[in-house]
Amino acid sequence: MGARAALLAVAGLAYVAFTHWLMTSAPASGWNAVLIVGPMLVLAALYTWQRRWRWFTALLVAAATGLVFQAWHGGGFAPQTIYLAQHVVIHALLGGAFGATLQAGREPLVTALARRVHGRLSADMVAYSRQVTVAWTVYFFAMAGLSIGLYLLAPFEAWAVFANLVTPVAMVVLFVGEYVLRYRLHPEFERATLSQAVTAYSKRSAPRAPNE
Repeated sequence: MGARAALLAVAGLAYVAFTHWLMTSAPASGWNAVLIVGPMLVLAALYTWQRRWRWFTALLVAAATGLVFQAWHGGGFAPQTIYLAQHVVIHALLGGAFGATLQAGREPLVTALARRVHGRLSADMVAYSRQVTVAWTVYFFAMAGLSIGLYLLAPFEAWAVFANLVTPVAMVVLFVGEYVLRYRLHPEFERATLSQAVTAYSKRSAPRAPNE
């Protein structure tokens, strides 16, 4: 498990470095947009196909095809706009996914993850995990808003640093910071390792499509 995590970490860092280099070395290249955004579209299409979300799969495949067509023939959306859209849409979707579970009658996402790790939860743990769900919701929407603002007001190179380098670091800082703060504020909570928390996130059951 440790070797696998290390391999994934190295692969992730290599992808981030490669993406940042492509964005800043030739930001106007349509083929760079294919290399940067295309893999995520393909992975998302495979995921939605497995979940039998056929309409989403069709949209993702169409988007990937459009990227290749645009790179081949030129014109269309500027690659910088595509990079911005990818960053904003991912964060907005994550914010929506967390926020949707805060609706009345639904279990907050972090509460569900905590229940997966600990089993039964105390009332304080339920309340705290709901607050953490709110924090993640605000974080994702704030990152989407900051991304748009920085893109409009700062040079593209500054936005690229924010999107490729600051964003993953900020997510790790929030994840680890919440873990540390949790046991300072609530030392009575049952302990869970970071590894257990990551496993709970990665193995969380995806929501079912309406037609399933």
